[in-house]
Amino acid sequence: MPFTLIGRCEWREDIRKSRFITLAAPINTPAEAQAFIEQNSDLNATHNCWAWKLGDQYRSTDDGEPGGTAGRPILAAIQAQDFDQVVVLVIRWYGGIQLGTGGLARAYGAGANKCLQQAERLPLIHRVAVGFDCSFSELAVVKVRLADIGALIQEESFTANGVELSVAVGPEHIDVLQKQLADISRGRIILQRGPAK
Repeated sequence: MPFTLIGRCEWREDIRKSRFITLAAPINTPAEAQAFIEQNSDLNATHNCWAWKLGDQYRSTDDGEPGGTAGRPILAAIQAQDFDQVVVLVIRWYGGIQLGTGGLARAYGAGANKCLQQAERLPLIHRVAVGFDCSFSELAVVKVRLADIGALIQEESFTANGVELSVAVGPEHIDVLQKQLADISRGRIILQRGPAK
């Protein structure tokens, strides 16, 4: 099962007088990954190397380090720990001692690994979008039922007649949810695939 991060995390270490700071964060889009990299890169550092993975999409860069010694080991750390929807940035300040290509790959990969290992992770559960309307009086009970099955409320709109909800729910819970909602509303609430209209 793939995981993402609950929030931002950080790991710091010095290796042969070079200082390494690793930052990682959850992302939902490539634009979010780029924004994180731009906001957290240190222009005074020697190198700002990074990698991100988002489903089948991924990118990485060595930022001036020898080819394949930084970006790829960072990406390998993300994949080895079964992370997805994650960006990792490793900032290096050169300390005057050459690490060699093997040493660089180990330093960047280990920094990413240690940062991700100590981070709080969140399982990525496949959910599908459903929508439905309910009355104001039903809303509290509906929210309890949604929480019981781990559904996420994506949008909640109040109307003159009640509430329109767009919800992400595990496919295996759809039939149970439909029955519960029908019981709550005496058959009036009907799930629709996709967000509420």
